[in-house]
Amino acid sequence: MTTATTTPAVATRPQNSLTAGRLPKGASAAILLGSFVVSAIIFLIAWMASGDPFFTVVERSGKLTLNFNWGGWLALGAVIYLIAIYGISRAVEGPRQATNRFVMGLVTTAFVLAIIPLASLIYTLVVNGLPGIVQPNFFTNDASVPGQRGALHAIVGTLLITLATSLISVPIGIFTAIYLVEYGKGNIMSKAINFFVDVMTGIPSIVAGLFAYALFALITTATGGDLTTVRAGIVGAIALVVLMIPTVVRSSEEMIRLVPHELREASYALGVPKWRTISKVVLPTCLAGLVTGVLLAIARVIGETAPLLVAAGLFLRMNGDLFNNQMASLPTFVYQQWGFTTEEGNLLAWGGALMLLVIVMLLNVVGRLVSHFFSPKGDR
Repeated sequence: MTTATTTPAVATRPQNSLTAGRLPKGASAAILLGSFVVSAIIFLIAWMASGDPFFTVVERSGKLTLNFNWGGWLALGAVIYLIAIYGISRAVEGPRQATNRFVMGLVTTAFVLAIIPLASLIYTLVVNGLPGIVQPNFFTNDASVPGQRGALHAIVGTLLITLATSLISVPIGIFTAIYLVEYGKGNIMSKAINFFVDVMTGIPSIVAGLFAYALFALITTATGGDLTTVRAGIVGAIALVVLMIPTVVRSSEEMIRLVPHELREASYALGVPKWRTISKVVLPTCLAGLVTGVLLAIARVIGETAPLLVAAGLFLRMNGDLFNNQMASLPTFVYQQWGFTTEEGNLLAWGGALMLLVIVMLLNVVGRLVSHFFSPKGDR
């Protein structure tokens, strides 16, 4: 007697999303490239259907520019990529990995879209500004002689106004922050200071310029002076002080609050008075953060144009006296030269803009270096 044996059927388990298939290496890059190709094709078809010319001539420079919506192409390509990577990954790898790829693509796309305007700005300034900076008179002449104009007066004016602004704003801002953290702590005075600092933070820059001009106009009128002499470098500096103090106060306040309370208690336990604890323990501990905050505040106000137009005026000649006559600065210099609508003015305007960008970038780099090398070792 024989018995037939049958092999039991092996039950097939549902595919786990953790052990599902994987997209081949380089698939994401290929999908990204294909998405932008599809986006370009869509825009080219819409472009040809609209009948718009392929090129236009720039009025100032006479150069040909391509009439293509680069921003729309990038945005549409990013959307197509996100849809494609999610759909393909879901079909091959399962919903878990598809969601992961979609979120990673979304974050990366947001980062790239945020970087593109900055990169475009720097590229445009470098390409258009270098021909202006390499002009033989750019760093040696002022703008008073047509055909031989330079930006020396604007560079000197920017440095002088910024120096005066810093000398006034930094002590006031740091001492105010010390009071708020170490002495105020919820009293009526500290609440009032916080309120006014918040209000000053939101003041439009043009209002700061009008305030400084009106203040000095009142002083000039009271002393019997001529209102035509109100505009000066120091007036522009006062306008920038109004904008810079809130930034210094808030950044310094946060840095002082980060100092561990145990350091203060240890100093008090040794019998050290409060003022000496602040000067010898608290401030040295947060010195790097204070310097970084001050440099970033300077970088924030150094490019202001509206308050300097109102308070310091426009000037074509060199002026090293903050208290006498109008004074040029790089922002107002760029505004003035761009208004001349000449090739020389165009070159100088772009050169001044690039010079301003270089100064701001240097301030940010110095701030980062100070924060790295002078911060407490435990924070590195």
